[in-house]
Amino acid sequence: MASNILRRGLATSAAPSSVKIGLIPADGIGREVIPAARTVLESLNGGPKFEFVNLDAGFEYFQKTGTALPQETLDILKNECNGALFGAVSSPSHKVAGYSSPIVALRKKLDLYANVRPVASVKSPAFPGQRELDMLIIRENTECLYIKSERQEVDPETGLKVAWADRKITEYASKRAGVMAFNMALTRQKLREQKPLEKRFWKQNPRVTIVHKSNVMSVTDGLWRETVRAVKEQNPEKYSGVDMEEQLVDSMVYRMFREPEAFDVVVAPNLYGDIISDGAAALVGSLGVVPSANVGDNFVVGEPVHGSAPDIAGKGIANPIAAIRSAGLLLEHLGHTQQALKMYDAVDAVLAEGKILTPDLGGKSTTTDVVNAILKNL
Repeated sequence: MASNILRRGLATSAAPSSVKIGLIPADGIGREVIPAARTVLESLNGGPKFEFVNLDAGFEYFQKTGTALPQETLDILKNECNGALFGAVSSPSHKVAGYSSPIVALRKKLDLYANVRPVASVKSPAFPGQRELDMLIIRENTECLYIKSERQEVDPETGLKVAWADRKITEYASKRAGVMAFNMALTRQKLREQKPLEKRFWKQNPRVTIVHKSNVMSVTDGLWRETVRAVKEQNPEKYSGVDMEEQLVDSMVYRMFREPEAFDVVVAPNLYGDIISDGAAALVGSLGVVPSANVGDNFVVGEPVHGSAPDIAGKGIANPIAAIRSAGLLLEHLGHTQQALKMYDAVDAVLAEGKILTPDLGGKSTTTDVVNAILKNL
C-alpha cells in the first residue's frame, strides 16, 4: 500500500514467534477470501509460525443454530488466539427475531474500540483516471447508533407506526478514538520522514480531520467534537506538529470525492465512519481492495471492508485483496512489520501491473489467479 498503517504505532513491543489466528469466514464470499488470506500468510518466509483455528459465526450459522456469535468462538478468541480474521456477514435488511450482527457483537465483547481503515491508491495502467490519495480513516467502533437500541410504537393520534433509535456518544469512547487518530498521524509522519521530501505523497504537516454534524446534533456530535479536539488541546507539546481541522459529514463526503488528496487522518463516529470509508473505496477501484482492522488495546480482528456479496458467492471470482491486506494489518499489530510489508508490496505489484484482476476491478481473473499472482510476487 502507499504507506504502512499500524507499523509499530499500535504494535506490541515484542513480536510473538508463534501466532495463533482465529479464522471466522462467516457468510458468502467470506468463505473464499479468508482461506485466500491464510494461503498468503502460510507462504511467508522468515516470519512467525502460524497456527489457525476455524471458528463459527454469521447469519447462516444463526439460521442453523439460533446463535450468530457462539460463546465458544468468543472463548477461543479470548483465551487462545493472538488475533483473528473475519470474513463477511449477510445481515438481513429487515428485522429477524433473536438476530444481531456478530461482527458488531464481536467488537463490543472484545472492546475493539476503533476501526482502522486505510484507503490508498496504487498507480496502474488499469486505473488511468484514479486520483492519488493516501488516507487513514479511524472509525469509533462501539457506540453511536450502532448500540442497536431501537423501538417501535403506534402514534395514538394518527394510529400509524413510529420507530425510534437511541444514539450514544460518550466522552470515554470519543477520547479513545481521538487519541488513536492523533497517535497514528504522528506515526505516519515518522514513516514519511524516512523518504526524501520530493518522494513523499503528503508533504505537509500531519493532519487530523474531525468529522461531525454538531450544527444539527449539538449534544451528541457536540460532545464528540469537543472531546476529540481536547486530545490535541490538552496535549499541546505532544501534538504540536499535528494540524487539526473539522469537517461536517455532508461536506466531508463532497470534499472527499472532489479532492481526496486533501486528507491525511480522518476520525469519525461509528455511523459516519462506516459511510465515509465505504465511499472512499470507490476512489481506489472497489471495496474488494480496502482492508480494515478492528483494534483494541489487547486484540485485533482484521476484516475486509466488503460485504458477503451473495450474488458472486461460490463463483470463485471474489477479490481476495482486501482480506489479504487485512491480514497484513493484523501482522503489523502483532509486531511482524516486515512480513506485513512483504504482503503489501506483493499486492501492490499485482495491482500496479494491472493484468490479473477480478471482475470488480474490470478484469476476468479468478480468486485463485489473484492469489497465485500475489504469491509469485512474494
